Amino acid sequence: MATAGIATSAIQNLAAQTGKRNLVFILIDDHRFDMLGCLGHPFLKTPNLDRLARGGVLLRNAFVTTSLCSPSRASILTGQYVHAHGVTDNVSPLPQGLLTFPQILQKNGYHTALIGKWHMGGDSDAPRPGFDRWVSFRGQGQYIDPVLNIDGTQKKTTGYVTDIITEESVKFVRENASRPFMLYMSHKAVHAEFTPAQRHRKLYSDVRIPYPASMADTEENYRGRPDWVRRQRNSWHGVDGMYNKTVKFDDFYRDYCRTLAGVDESVGALVAELEARGLLDNTLIVFMGDNGFQFGEHGLIDKRTMYEPSIRVPMIAHCPALFAGNRQEQGMALNLDIAPTLLEAAGIPVPANMHGRSLLPLLKGGARDWRTEFVYEYLWERDYPQTPTVIGLRTDRYSFMQYHGVWDLDELYDLERDPKQMNNLLANVRTTTESGRLLQRIKDPELKKLVSGLQDRLYKTLAATGGRREPSWKQ
Repeated sequence: MATAGIATSAIQNLAAQTGKRNLVFILIDDHRFDMLGCLGHPFLKTPNLDRLARGGVLLRNAFVTTSLCSPSRASILTGQYVHAHGVTDNVSPLPQGLLTFPQILQKNGYHTALIGKWHMGGDSDAPRPGFDRWVSFRGQGQYIDPVLNIDGTQKKTTGYVTDIITEESVKFVRENASRPFMLYMSHKAVHAEFTPAQRHRKLYSDVRIPYPASMADTEENYRGRPDWVRRQRNSWHGVDGMYNKTVKFDDFYRDYCRTLAGVDESVGALVAELEARGLLDNTLIVFMGDNGFQFGEHGLIDKRTMYEPSIRVPMIAHCPALFAGNRQEQGMALNLDIAPTLLEAAGIPVPANMHGRSLLPLLKGGARDWRTEFVYEYLWERDYPQTPTVIGLRTDRYSFMQYHGVWDLDELYDLERDPKQMNNLLANVRTTTESGRLLQRIKDPELKKLVSGLQDRLYKTLAATGGRREPSWKQ
């Protein structure tokens, strides 16, 4: 015990001398915003994530600006909207020369690691710039016995991928405890096809699965909603056509929860290692999902849309040396904010081309003039044509969605009065070849004023961040 105490003291002294705070970023795939035990889920248990939230800050209003794996991951790395970084789908690589927060940290004396899923440019698993340690896999990878690229050499491994990522992450902390490090632990879980660890395959077998009210195929549920939403019920990403009708909804939901159990254990193991090394209180840990996930809302599963379960994500920040714990924060946090937050925590200036903001003022409880809105972008994918392009604005009250490439309804929801998004305020403003642009078709003067203001702010944000405005949109 005396030896451990000396080692801990030496590590803390080194941190004080270097002025570089250790950083841990944990990214979970498709982790829905309310899938935490501490948020009152009817049966899901996440004791380790709950402990992290109790010791830190739970950000209740965290969002992604594109609800799709690769674009969101690129936004996390660069602090930029998708229209700036250019990773528009799940096959695009991160453009060469684009600066990421790991590269900046590495240049400023941090020992950096990516352990887990990269998922940009899936044809290659080769190490990317900015990382001293690389343990990853091609594309989506495999849950069981994955082939890993370890610092440039491929290796067939045996075991469950969540456990392997955890072991490698714990090893990295153990081997680098005496110098400033940044660990980016990126799980494959909980991406479909959900595959829990053997030890978790019987979990939740007898529980009742909650169905959202909007899941039913009724006229009331689809009144005022775009036609493409109802048609999607029978697609790969609809509740009636799930994965070519190979999956049952209840089994799908249970396996998601079972797979998440391995992630919760992973977080617990990593936190325990930091604690054992005397690093926990001074290490900034940020945990989040790369995008949300729909479980039956409006007849949909998966993500991509701008509905709330798709764009909202869980986010937890923990660092007792920086901010008080056991708090919940309502300020709007984005995936764009991760890079600026980690850089500011490291004492490094944030590049001017990053569109996000450091969350540290919010986490410390002293944020002023905080954002109240952001732009959402999803660009149509050839592999999943059932979901059109959407460019929208999510404010602290409204969710405004404009669709492109389809003649159908746009959507506007007053989230204060209608948090489940059941009453589309644009239900009677349908696009046709003859009917003109959106504002021309709105007859109600108050609604027209509201939509005009939302459009103006959407375009202002696009212009300020290098986005392309279509001249015909505001008409």
